[in-house]
Amino acid sequence: MARRLLGADSATVFNIQEPEEETTNNQEIESPHASVGSPLDGQKEYKVSSCEQRLISEIEYRLERSPVDESGDEVQYGDEPVENGVAPFFEVKLKHYKIFEGMPVTFTCRVAGNPKPKIYWFKDGKQISPKSEHYIIQRDLGGTCSLQTIASTLDDDGNYTIMAANPQGRISCTGRLMVQAVNQRGRSPRSPSGHPHVRRPRSRSRESGDEHEPIQERFFRPHFVQAPGDLTVQEGKLCRMDCKVSGLPTPDLSWQLDGKPIRPDSAHKMLVRENGVHSLIIEPVTSRDAGIYTCTATNRAGQNSFSLELVVAAKEAHKPPVFVEKLQNTGVADGYPVRLEGRVSGVPPPQIFWKKENESLTQSTDRVSMHQDNHGYICLLIQGATKEDAGWYTVSAKNEAGIVSCTARLDVYTQWHQQPQSTKPKKVRPSASRYAALSDQGLDIKAAFQPEASPSHLTLNSGLVESEDL
Repeated sequence: MARRLLGADSATVFNIQEPEEETTNNQEIESPHASVGSPLDGQKEYKVSSCEQRLISEIEYRLERSPVDESGDEVQYGDEPVENGVAPFFEVKLKHYKIFEGMPVTFTCRVAGNPKPKIYWFKDGKQISPKSEHYIIQRDLGGTCSLQTIASTLDDDGNYTIMAANPQGRISCTGRLMVQAVNQRGRSPRSPSGHPHVRRPRSRSRESGDEHEPIQERFFRPHFVQAPGDLTVQEGKLCRMDCKVSGLPTPDLSWQLDGKPIRPDSAHKMLVRENGVHSLIIEPVTSRDAGIYTCTATNRAGQNSFSLELVVAAKEAHKPPVFVEKLQNTGVADGYPVRLEGRVSGVPPPQIFWKKENESLTQSTDRVSMHQDNHGYICLLIQGATKEDAGWYTVSAKNEAGIVSCTARLDVYTQWHQQPQSTKPKKVRPSASRYAALSDQGLDIKAAFQPEASPSHLTLNSGLVESEDL
């Protein structure tokens, strides 16, 4: 495997020749479950990270619960139940490998079950056709299953899952393939067998900045770990597109709208958070922002991209709230129910807020409740009004276009019963004073201001009372 800087006059990929280095590679690469010829092929087992393992587990969980294409099945089951049926299980599972592009790789496992399980292969959750020209899928009588590619490309980097299924159940396992790019400046076609290339000592020219020195390094093609789907955003609102990409060296991201580059400006911002999430933020969104967005991640190993469609919903013609029917001053007897009601319009439909004096009414209770419908009707209902409910009530309607308020007075009065009134006039002592004309019906103006007149209906008897006692 090429791991050294090569000379400018013989920049070629070489086969390992040193005995001590070959011994080391044999120990690293050989696996009892790998069926790729020899360690010289470069198939090296490695351990995946916890993040990659979580992704693998999620892929397996979904695949075991999703329908599969059974058009290429070689195994068929009858309608009769199988005695002593056993759900599929793996005697040997897939491994995880690192290889250089152009190298062959084979994933191998052994599966058992009764009846004989059907086998399906997937790459990154997508089913691989048994008739694929790029992959060679095999299965022997002992249950050993393999998937092989003769010359790996950067597109082969990913998670490979095998799923075994029979009437008793399903099971799956996954192997991760990491394809490492070879720097093109130090790469040449592999030599025919029997003609090994000569390796030259490592040069220090790279450290000194000599760009003409052919080199050969490990790179990882960009891979999107997180990507958004299609979006629909209302005009004038904020739109955020988040994605996360892996790769070595760290990929550079660029955004395009309908194939045209997006440049950062006051309405378009491109951010990178500490956790590696890249964001394209558009605020405010306009009709010109609608279209197909493509995010491309690029590094020295290659590039990867995803696309999504942004639909911009037309902005409604906003209208500020208006009271079609205002609240009315109302009075009610103590203990009786009362309503303060009105009607308001606006686009979009406004939010309603109630206040009593300076105190907000935020929640309805069994006795005091707030109501509104889709036609603008609003109502504050008080069950069994008390003196404490009297006061000024304000209702406010608010939307994006404005706010309007309306206030009304609620009076609560106490009930009382009057005694029947007597129509018999109260007798008073005649006097020149104007108060002599007072009766229970009021003041006789004519008699009060004509003291010389002697009212015929005023007579002396024992029932008279002094005017001062009135």
